[in-house]
Amino acid sequence: MTRLRSLLLMAPSLLTIGIFMAVPMLVALAYSFMTSSPYGGVQMPFSVGAYIQILYDEDFDGTLAFTTDYLMIIGRSVVLAGLTTAACLAVAFPTAWFIVCRAPRQRQLLLFLVSLPFWINTLIRTYCWVLLLRDEGLVNHLLEGAGVTDEPVTLLYNDGAILLGLIYTFLPFMVLPIYSTLERVDHRLIEAAYDLYANRRLVFRRILWPLARPGVAAGALLVFAPALGSFLAPDLLGGGRKLLIGSLIQLEFTSGRNWPFGSAIAVLVSTGVLIAMLIQARRGRPPSELHA
Repeated sequence: MTRLRSLLLMAPSLLTIGIFMAVPMLVALAYSFMTSSPYGGVQMPFSVGAYIQILYDEDFDGTLAFTTDYLMIIGRSVVLAGLTTAACLAVAFPTAWFIVCRAPRQRQLLLFLVSLPFWINTLIRTYCWVLLLRDEGLVNHLLEGAGVTDEPVTLLYNDGAILLGLIYTFLPFMVLPIYSTLERVDHRLIEAAYDLYANRRLVFRRILWPLARPGVAAGALLVFAPALGSFLAPDLLGGGRKLLIGSLIQLEFTSGRNWPFGSAIAVLVSTGVLIAMLIQARRGRPPSELHA
Protein backbone atom coordinates (compact mmCIF):
# COMPACT_ATOMS: atom_id res chain seq x y z
CA MET A 1 0.00 0.00 0.00
CA THR A 2 2.83 2.38 0.85
CA ARG A 3 4.58 1.61 -2.43
CA LEU A 4 1.38 2.18 -4.41
CA ARG A 5 0.89 5.52 -2.67
CA SER A 6 4.46 6.51 -3.51
CA LEU A 7 3.94 5.60 -7.17
CA LEU A 8 0.73 7.64 -7.30
CA LEU A 9 2.51 10.65 -5.83
CA MET A 10 5.31 10.26 -8.38
CA ALA A 11 2.94 9.73 -11.30
CA PRO A 12 2.49 13.43 -12.28
CA SER A 13 6.25 14.07 -12.39
CA LEU A 14 6.94 10.80 -14.22
CA LEU A 15 4.20 11.60 -16.73
CA THR A 16 5.62 15.07 -17.31
CA ILE A 17 9.15 13.71 -17.78
CA GLY A 18 7.87 11.04 -20.14
CA ILE A 19 5.85 13.40 -22.34
CA PHE A 20 8.20 16.37 -22.49
CA MET A 21 11.61 14.65 -22.29
CA ALA A 22 11.56 10.92 -23.00
CA VAL A 23 9.19 11.02 -26.00
CA PRO A 24 11.00 13.91 -27.81
CA MET A 25 14.35 12.19 -27.22
CA LEU A 26 13.03 8.91 -28.64
CA VAL A 27 11.64 10.75 -31.68
CA ALA A 28 15.01 12.50 -32.21
CA LEU A 29 16.79 9.17 -31.84
CA ALA A 30 14.54 7.57 -34.46
CA TYR A 31 14.96 10.54 -36.84
CA SER A 32 18.76 10.39 -36.51
CA PHE A 33 18.76 6.89 -38.08
CA MET A 34 16.59 7.85 -41.04
CA THR A 35 17.29 9.53 -44.38
CA SER A 36 16.81 13.21 -45.06
CA SER A 37 13.91 14.18 -47.30
CA PRO A 38 14.69 16.73 -50.05
CA TYR A 39 11.88 19.03 -48.84
CA GLY A 40 12.48 18.64 -45.12
CA GLY A 41 11.54 15.89 -42.73
CA VAL A 42 12.71 12.31 -42.86
CA GLN A 43 12.07 9.25 -44.94
CA MET A 44 13.08 5.62 -45.23
CA PRO A 45 15.43 3.76 -45.42
CA PHE A 46 17.23 3.67 -42.09
CA SER A 47 20.80 4.91 -42.22
CA VAL A 48 23.74 5.89 -40.01
CA GLY A 49 24.76 8.57 -42.48
CA ALA A 50 23.88 11.37 -40.06
CA TYR A 51 26.43 10.13 -37.53
CA ILE A 52 29.04 9.54 -40.24
CA GLN A 53 28.55 13.14 -41.39
CA ILE A 54 29.83 14.40 -38.03
CA LEU A 55 33.32 13.10 -38.79
CA TYR A 56 33.37 12.61 -42.57
CA ASP A 57 32.44 14.69 -45.59
CA GLU A 58 31.19 12.88 -48.67
CA ASP A 59 32.67 13.96 -52.02
CA PHE A 60 30.83 13.96 -55.32
CA ASP A 61 32.20 10.51 -56.17
CA GLY A 62 30.98 9.04 -52.87
CA THR A 63 34.34 8.85 -51.14
CA LEU A 64 34.58 9.95 -47.51
CA ALA A 65 37.09 12.52 -46.29
CA PHE A 66 37.76 13.16 -42.61
CA THR A 67 36.72 16.66 -41.51
CA THR A 68 37.06 18.53 -38.23
CA ASP A 69 34.49 21.24 -38.98
CA TYR A 70 31.78 19.86 -36.72
CA LEU A 71 34.28 18.79 -34.09
CA MET A 72 35.46 22.41 -33.92
CA ILE A 73 31.86 23.57 -33.47
CA ILE A 74 31.35 21.04 -30.68
CA GLY A 75 34.66 22.01 -29.07
CA ARG A 76 33.87 25.73 -29.26
CA SER A 77 30.46 25.10 -27.68
CA VAL A 78 31.97 23.02 -24.86
CA VAL A 79 34.59 25.69 -24.15
CA LEU A 80 32.04 28.51 -24.04
CA ALA A 81 29.68 26.45 -21.89
CA GLY A 82 32.56 25.62 -19.54
CA LEU A 83 33.63 29.27 -19.29
CA THR A 84 30.01 30.24 -18.64
CA THR A 85 29.79 27.68 -15.84
CA ALA A 86 33.08 28.81 -14.28
CA ALA A 87 32.14 32.50 -14.46
CA CYS A 88 28.69 31.85 -13.01
CA LEU A 89 30.26 29.91 -10.15
CA ALA A 90 32.73 32.72 -9.44
CA VAL A 91 29.86 35.22 -9.18
CA ALA A 92 27.19 32.97 -7.68
CA PHE A 93 29.07 31.60 -4.67
CA PRO A 94 29.82 34.97 -2.99
CA THR A 95 26.37 36.21 -4.02
CA ALA A 96 24.66 33.21 -2.41
CA TRP A 97 26.75 33.54 0.75
CA PHE A 98 25.96 37.25 0.95
CA ILE A 99 22.24 36.46 0.76
CA VAL A 100 22.56 33.76 3.43
CA CYS A 101 24.19 36.24 5.82
CA ARG A 102 21.32 38.74 5.54
CA ALA A 103 18.24 39.00 7.75
CA PRO A 104 15.23 36.86 6.69
CA ARG A 105 13.31 39.81 5.24
CA GLN A 106 16.33 40.96 3.24
CA ARG A 107 16.87 37.40 2.01
CA GLN A 108 13.38 37.33 0.52
CA LEU A 109 13.99 40.60 -1.31
CA LEU A 110 17.39 39.49 -2.64
CA LEU A 111 16.06 36.12 -3.78
CA PHE A 112 13.24 37.93 -5.54
CA LEU A 113 15.78 40.09 -7.38
CA VAL A 114 17.81 37.02 -8.36
CA SER A 115 14.74 35.26 -9.76
CA LEU A 116 13.30 38.41 -11.38
CA PRO A 117 14.86 37.70 -14.82
CA PHE A 118 12.80 34.50 -15.00
CA TRP A 119 9.71 36.71 -15.33
CA ILE A 120 10.94 38.16 -18.61
CA ASN A 121 11.20 36.30 -21.90
CA THR A 122 14.74 35.13 -22.70
CA LEU A 123 14.55 36.55 -26.23
CA ILE A 124 13.72 40.01 -24.90
CA ARG A 125 16.50 39.88 -22.29
CA THR A 126 19.06 38.76 -24.86
CA TYR A 127 18.02 41.40 -27.38
CA CYS A 128 18.41 44.09 -24.71
CA TRP A 129 22.13 43.27 -24.65
CA VAL A 130 22.23 44.00 -28.39
CA LEU A 131 20.89 47.48 -27.66
CA LEU A 132 23.45 47.95 -24.88
CA LEU A 133 26.54 46.64 -26.70
CA ARG A 134 26.06 47.92 -30.24
CA ASP A 135 28.24 50.76 -31.56
CA GLU A 136 25.52 53.32 -30.81
CA GLY A 137 24.52 51.60 -27.59
CA LEU A 138 24.55 52.78 -24.00
CA VAL A 139 27.91 51.21 -23.10
CA ASN A 140 29.77 52.95 -25.92
CA HIS A 141 28.06 56.25 -25.12
CA LEU A 142 29.21 55.95 -21.49
CA LEU A 143 32.78 55.09 -22.53
CA GLU A 144 32.95 58.03 -24.92
CA GLY A 145 31.32 60.36 -22.40
CA ALA A 146 33.86 59.36 -19.74
CA GLY A 147 36.71 59.97 -22.16
CA VAL A 148 37.85 56.35 -22.14
CA THR A 149 37.51 56.03 -25.93
CA ASP A 150 37.26 58.46 -28.81
CA GLU A 151 35.25 56.18 -31.08
CA PRO A 152 32.86 53.25 -30.61
CA VAL A 153 34.42 49.98 -29.47
CA THR A 154 33.27 46.77 -31.12
CA LEU A 155 31.58 44.97 -28.23
CA LEU A 156 29.05 42.99 -30.24
CA TYR A 157 29.24 39.98 -32.55
CA ASN A 158 32.17 38.20 -30.90
CA ASP A 159 32.80 35.42 -28.40
CA GLY A 160 32.96 37.89 -25.53
CA ALA A 161 29.44 39.12 -26.22
CA ILE A 162 28.17 35.54 -26.48
CA LEU A 163 29.82 34.65 -23.18
CA LEU A 164 28.35 37.71 -21.49
CA GLY A 165 24.87 36.83 -22.73
CA LEU A 166 25.20 33.23 -21.55
CA ILE A 167 26.41 34.29 -18.10
CA TYR A 168 23.59 36.78 -17.71
CA THR A 169 20.98 34.25 -18.83
CA PHE A 170 22.06 31.31 -16.68
CA LEU A 171 23.52 32.97 -13.57
CA PRO A 172 20.33 32.46 -11.47
CA PHE A 173 20.55 28.72 -12.15
CA MET A 174 23.84 28.72 -10.25
CA VAL A 175 22.90 31.12 -7.45
CA LEU A 176 19.75 29.34 -6.28
CA PRO A 177 21.16 25.79 -5.81
CA ILE A 178 24.22 27.12 -3.98
CA TYR A 179 22.02 29.27 -1.79
CA SER A 180 19.84 26.28 -0.90
CA THR A 181 22.90 24.38 0.39
CA LEU A 182 24.58 27.29 2.15
CA GLU A 183 21.34 28.17 3.90
CA ARG A 184 21.50 24.86 5.77
CA VAL A 185 25.06 25.43 7.02
CA ASP A 186 25.26 25.56 10.83
CA HIS A 187 26.89 28.91 11.59
CA ARG A 188 28.19 27.49 14.85
CA LEU A 189 30.71 25.53 12.78
CA ILE A 190 32.12 28.78 11.41
CA GLU A 191 32.19 30.36 14.86
CA ALA A 192 34.03 27.32 16.21
CA ALA A 193 36.55 27.52 13.36
CA TYR A 194 37.29 31.17 14.16
CA ASP A 195 37.61 30.27 17.86
CA LEU A 196 40.29 27.78 16.79
CA TYR A 197 42.17 30.61 14.99
CA ALA A 198 41.16 29.64 11.44
CA ASN A 199 41.28 32.43 8.87
CA ARG A 200 38.67 33.12 6.19
CA ARG A 201 40.51 31.12 3.53
CA LEU A 202 40.67 28.06 5.78
CA VAL A 203 37.00 28.40 6.75
CA PHE A 204 36.05 28.49 3.09
CA ARG A 205 38.27 25.53 2.15
CA ARG A 206 37.46 23.27 5.10
CA ILE A 207 33.81 24.16 5.87
CA LEU A 208 31.91 26.18 3.28
CA TRP A 209 33.20 24.55 0.11
CA PRO A 210 32.71 20.89 1.20
CA LEU A 211 29.20 21.62 2.45
CA ALA A 212 28.28 23.61 -0.68
CA ARG A 213 29.59 21.07 -3.19
CA PRO A 214 26.18 19.40 -3.80
CA GLY A 215 24.70 22.78 -4.69
CA VAL A 216 27.72 23.66 -6.82
CA ALA A 217 27.42 20.38 -8.73
CA ALA A 218 23.68 20.89 -9.28
CA GLY A 219 24.22 24.48 -10.40
CA ALA A 220 27.03 23.46 -12.74
CA LEU A 221 24.76 20.97 -14.50
CA LEU A 222 21.89 23.46 -14.65
CA VAL A 223 24.18 26.03 -16.28
CA PHE A 224 26.40 23.87 -18.49
CA ALA A 225 23.61 21.84 -20.12
CA PRO A 226 21.45 24.74 -21.41
CA ALA A 227 24.52 26.86 -22.22
CA LEU A 228 25.83 24.03 -24.40
CA GLY A 229 22.66 24.00 -26.49
CA SER A 230 21.82 27.69 -26.44
CA PHE A 231 21.27 29.38 -29.80
CA LEU A 232 19.73 32.77 -28.91
CA ALA A 233 22.95 34.28 -27.56
CA PRO A 234 25.14 33.00 -30.45
CA ASP A 235 22.65 34.24 -33.03
CA LEU A 236 21.80 37.64 -31.53
CA LEU A 237 25.05 38.55 -29.75
CA GLY A 238 27.42 36.62 -32.01
CA GLY A 239 25.72 37.62 -35.23
CA GLY A 240 25.75 34.00 -36.41
CA ARG A 241 29.42 34.39 -37.40
CA LYS A 242 30.55 31.38 -35.37
CA LEU A 243 28.28 28.38 -35.14
CA LEU A 244 27.66 26.66 -31.83
CA ILE A 245 25.86 23.38 -31.26
CA GLY A 246 22.47 24.99 -30.63
CA SER A 247 22.74 27.17 -33.73
CA LEU A 248 23.87 24.19 -35.82
CA ILE A 249 20.87 22.11 -34.75
CA GLN A 250 18.50 24.99 -35.41
CA LEU A 251 19.95 25.54 -38.90
CA GLU A 252 19.76 21.86 -39.81
CA PHE A 253 16.07 21.73 -38.89
CA THR A 254 15.21 24.94 -40.78
CA SER A 255 17.21 26.16 -43.76
CA GLY A 256 19.44 23.07 -43.94
CA ARG A 257 16.44 20.69 -44.12
CA ASN A 258 18.64 17.90 -42.78
CA TRP A 259 16.57 16.60 -39.89
CA PRO A 260 18.55 13.36 -39.38
CA PHE A 261 21.82 15.26 -38.93
CA GLY A 262 20.23 17.79 -36.60
CA SER A 263 18.69 14.93 -34.63
CA ALA A 264 22.04 13.13 -34.44
CA ILE A 265 23.75 16.20 -32.97
CA ALA A 266 20.87 16.67 -30.52
CA VAL A 267 21.07 13.01 -29.46
CA LEU A 268 24.82 13.25 -28.85
CA VAL A 269 24.45 16.41 -26.76
CA SER A 270 21.52 14.98 -24.78
CA THR A 271 23.38 11.73 -24.17
CA GLY A 272 26.43 13.56 -22.87
CA VAL A 273 24.31 15.64 -20.50
CA LEU A 274 22.39 12.60 -19.26
CA ILE A 275 25.64 10.72 -18.58
CA ALA A 276 26.93 13.68 -16.56
CA MET A 277 23.67 13.78 -14.60
CA LEU A 278 23.81 10.05 -13.87
CA ILE A 279 27.41 10.30 -12.69
CA GLN A 280 26.53 13.20 -10.42
CA ALA A 281 23.46 11.40 -9.08
CA ARG A 282 25.56 8.31 -8.33
CA ARG A 283 28.24 10.37 -6.59
CA GLY A 284 25.58 12.08 -4.49
CA ARG A 285 24.11 8.82 -3.15
CA PRO A 286 25.17 7.47 0.23
CA PRO A 287 27.75 4.62 0.16
CA SER A 288 25.20 2.18 1.62
CA GLU A 289 22.91 2.72 -1.39
CA LEU A 290 25.77 2.32 -3.88
CA HIS A 291 26.62 -1.14 -2.55
CA ALA A 292 23.04 -2.26 -2.08
